[in-house]
Amino acid sequence: MNVPADTYGIGRIDQPEGSTHGWQVRLQRRGVKYAKYFADRRHGGSEGSYEAALAWRDRLLEHLADEESVRICRRSVRNSSGVVGVCRVAVKAGNGCNYFFWQATWSPEAGVRRCVKFSIQRHGEHEAFQLAVRARRQGVNGSA
Repeated sequence: MNVPADTYGIGRIDQPEGSTHGWQVRLQRRGVKYAKYFADRRHGGSEGSYEAALAWRDRLLEHLADEESVRICRRSVRNSSGVVGVCRVAVKAGNGCNYFFWQATWSPEAGVRRCVKFSIQRHGEHEAFQLAVRARRQGVNGSA
């Protein structure tokens, strides 16, 4: 079999001494490793095992891309919302009053930063948060 054109994350393993022949998918995202081996014998030969590996890799990449669109992270001192790029902010006005917002921040290109705030007083806590999450998603995807 000729080497396929699309081998991102897919490698060939041929170890005759161990009777190991097949394709292996190996990817890593945010410190999490994903790997699966597809043996030639189990998939009807080299082409069959490659097709199985390719299909598994493509499903995995699709799943990981879905997670990327709105990345949920652990709440911490640095991120209390649980959504990357979305935070709750308080602004003290000149009259001494505090105003609260949910803010979305993103970078559409290197060296450029965008942010938008949604008033909790105007929209309510939940709706302002949802608007910020939506704005962040649209900004990151380039539609804002």
